[in-house]
Amino acid sequence: MSAALSVSAVSSGYGEAVIVRDVSLEIGAGRIVALLGKNGMGKSTLLKTVMGYLPVRAGGTVRLFGQAVSGQPPHRIARQAIAYTPQEQALFQDLTVEENLRMGVRRDRDFATGLARATQAFAFLGERLKQRAGTLSGGEQKMLLVARALMSAPKLMLIDEITEGLQPSVIERLAGVLRAQREQHGTAILLVEQNVRFALSVADAYALIKSGEIVDRGEVGAPGVESAIAAHLSV
Repeated sequence: MSAALSVSAVSSGYGEAVIVRDVSLEIGAGRIVALLGKNGMGKSTLLKTVMGYLPVRAGGTVRLFGQAVSGQPPHRIARQAIAYTPQEQALFQDLTVEENLRMGVRRDRDFATGLARATQAFAFLGERLKQRAGTLSGGEQKMLLVARALMSAPKLMLIDEITEGLQPSVIERLAGVLRAQREQHGTAILLVEQNVRFALSVADAYALIKSGEIVDRGEVGAPGVESAIAAHLSV
């Protein structure tokens, strides 16, 4: 079976600046991989490259479920059973919760099924469908972002810094939802995080990125993982 995501020798960046350098990474179905690193190391740039918002430099390849997608526009990549939750505010603040959730499905007839999936993960949203998204708390808005990503039953999720600024109770709730996606639906997840404790609580494997390059990787359950990660992040 092909990997959900395969990144091979990928370099990318902005204009003349190369931010991600020769990165290779693979995520199998039903696996959660945490991409860890300090700010400005290339984590978000890699996600944007996978999604087609930034071009892959010559020689690199991005494959989704065995199919090369390098060079395809973002809207076409988004059709490949992939959901992207960016770090930037991506909700429509003046639209209702329901209207934001509808953005997660391509056809109106898929809405009821998607809504059932979203409210199974975050039941409170079912009671807030007519509420403006901008009036939700910060934690509720982050949960709405994840719920919208779940609407299309993705086989692969790219999630960028979802825990930033959140209370521990909300972080634990999000962790439970991500675990359920992996265990119940076999969803593969690439999780970009600076919150190492959260990332390791849900991930099967990790990769450390520094100055745009992968400098360490391994299985989360291996001995000494937390101390090795802490050592990398301290310099």
